[in-house]
Amino acid sequence: MKKFFALALAMAMTLSLAACGQKAEPAPAPAPEAPAVSTPDPAPEAPAVEEVWSSVDENGNLKLTERDDVGQNGMVTTANVYATMAGLEVLEMGGSAVDAAIAISYALGVVEPNASGLGGGGFFNIHMADGREVVIDYREVAPMAQDAYTWLNEDGTVKNGNANSVGALAAAVPGTVAGLEYALEHYGSGKLTRQQIMQPAIDLATEGYIIGGTTAAAIADYYDYMVTDYTVLGDYYLKDGLPYEVGDVITNPDLAKSLQMIAEGGRDAFYKGEMAQAIIDTLASYGGVMTMEDLANYEPAIREPVKGTYRGYEIVSCPPASSGGTHIVEVLNVLENYDIGAMGVNTAETLHVWSEALKACFADRGAFMADTAFADVPLAGLTSKEYAKTIADKITDQAQSWEKGAPWDYQGNSTTAYSVADAEGNIVSVTQTIECFWGCKIAIPGYGFIMNDQMHDFSTDPESVNKVEGGKKPLSSMSPTIVLDKDGKAFMSLGSPGGLRIWPTVAQVISNVIDHGMNMQDAIDCARIFDRGNADGICYESAGENAITADTVAALEAQGHTFTDKGGWNLFFGGCQGILFAEDGIQGGADPRRDGKAIGF
Repeated sequence: MKKFFALALAMAMTLSLAACGQKAEPAPAPAPEAPAVSTPDPAPEAPAVEEVWSSVDENGNLKLTERDDVGQNGMVTTANVYATMAGLEVLEMGGSAVDAAIAISYALGVVEPNASGLGGGGFFNIHMADGREVVIDYREVAPMAQDAYTWLNEDGTVKNGNANSVGALAAAVPGTVAGLEYALEHYGSGKLTRQQIMQPAIDLATEGYIIGGTTAAAIADYYDYMVTDYTVLGDYYLKDGLPYEVGDVITNPDLAKSLQMIAEGGRDAFYKGEMAQAIIDTLASYGGVMTMEDLANYEPAIREPVKGTYRGYEIVSCPPASSGGTHIVEVLNVLENYDIGAMGVNTAETLHVWSEALKACFADRGAFMADTAFADVPLAGLTSKEYAKTIADKITDQAQSWEKGAPWDYQGNSTTAYSVADAEGNIVSVTQTIECFWGCKIAIPGYGFIMNDQMHDFSTDPESVNKVEGGKKPLSSMSPTIVLDKDGKAFMSLGSPGGLRIWPTVAQVISNVIDHGMNMQDAIDCARIFDRGNADGICYESAGENAITADTVAALEAQGHTFTDKGGWNLFFGGCQGILFAEDGIQGGADPRRDGKAIGF
């Protein structure tokens, strides 16, 4: 276990984190502060061990290389090297890709608490070597007592300006523990106990980890919340009242206790009993309406993946309540009408087609996508190649605005991200989240985890197909995706965080591999664009690998496009982690836009 801590990171990324858009002003706390939490000693020290890898060089500059690796017997790639090592350790103990993925999920909740954890949810996409496929949807659901008007004023505006993203009414019923327990019971190898799989995360929370640049920046960006209305969060992630800095060591004994309770008691340790009661009591102190019944009744949804093909490769991704998989297939179907490879990487010709196709897909997303338990969604139509051809036929040589299409006419009868592959050919892609950084900003005192603000993903329009309804899952963009080769064998696994940018990022990386022949790391490094058809126009990276040049921008401006320059290596475009089965072995790629690292064995 001590090798797990051979990771003395000197993470010095100086990132401006804009998760979920601009940070709103803290909302007034509706109740007195919850009880004090257990806090670690003022200056914990991680075990003194040999340094293995750092995301910065000796001068403190961000490394844009050394992110990838090649393995022959397995590969793990995540947004944090500690989590990567947790998964690798489980593989080396004889566990499967599913076992390793569960270990990674729990470890990420420790080392990237701003992004995911026990209080959140996600999607677990599995392709087994024996051909079994499943998507475990452990997306959070709305408490039964909430509806489309719960956090709206009489004039239709959101209470406090942010009640749907900050505070107790922003928290949905968490699904992470239930989803991971389902994966372990039904798809785990059976070779390792739950305790063995969770031990790396428990050790990290107990013995400490060195904070990286992404989390350090997230603490600094949300410091105001931690010292005003949500001081329990500050008790965990401030040191002597000030933000932790890159290189500091953080422990969380309360979270270690919670993880150990789950290791011993399974899902009931989280959804029933003292931990569940602490969740309900804490949320109630902030005006929340979630109940013990909401927690006890939570079940993950077991779904068939959304499928499509792209130039002979099979795309296997997430169905609703994620919009991501559907629109990955839709946008790639549009692109299939063009010779993207011959058009070149990030040329004006290529980017024009990408821009128009993305805008068309976003118009469809807003009109049709929602939880299929509450709404009819034309999935077959949206993923139809014939429907995509109607979009391609409407693309001219000029930029245009797009309205929703008519996918019902083609219906017929018929969303932190990481990837793991093992020697047997089992492959897993997972995306999980607590939504905005630090979720709803409410930490559970004595238990060390943070509640999500997943209600933020519902529409504030009571007439929307994605309106709030009790028990409903909010629409997501999470898109853990698996690609099979032309013989039906595992070819690629990838996913990304980044809100609405998730599925466009995943689609661009897939195209970089298939259309442009890139290896996994090059495909991830390549500069990206994003266009949802709003006033920002094409958001693009003007620096980095295959950066969009001034001449390209000028050519596209002549076609009517507008632009927002995001610089280079911008976290705005997510943090893709991916695996590619190649001739030289299993390639792992990790995104330099985040603290990621791939490690194979």
